Amino acid sequence: MVKVFKNEDVVKVIAFIPHGHTHTRLMLMLRNGEVIVFQHATVDAIIRAFTSVSLHPTRRAFELVGKHIPKKQRKTGFAEWQLLESQRSESEILAEVSKMLEAGISPRSSM
Repeated sequence: MVKVFKNEDVVKVIAFIPHGHTHTRLMLMLRNGEVIVFQHATVDAIIRAFTSVSLHPTRRAFELVGKHIPKKQRKTGFAEWQLLESQRSESEILAEVSKMLEAGISPRSSM
């Protein structure tokens, strides 16, 4: 199922650091009563993907996919699961997005 959120669907957006934690979270409170909380790294990835398209003069699509990184391969302080650039072309990404929006289906795994 594809969900598209408009400003009128969102009641509040709250950035916060939970007690006993050091990383920021982002909470979306929706008009339908649903509450979505994104962890810091997820928000960072969303910002990275969004700005990679919106601030680039020609780029039309950018995809990050979830990948497990073994401890020996990742930098200190980084989580074992990361959202990393896929190797798919913009046209492949846009074709998938178009199909998903038309059909209202869930995305497929790209890695």
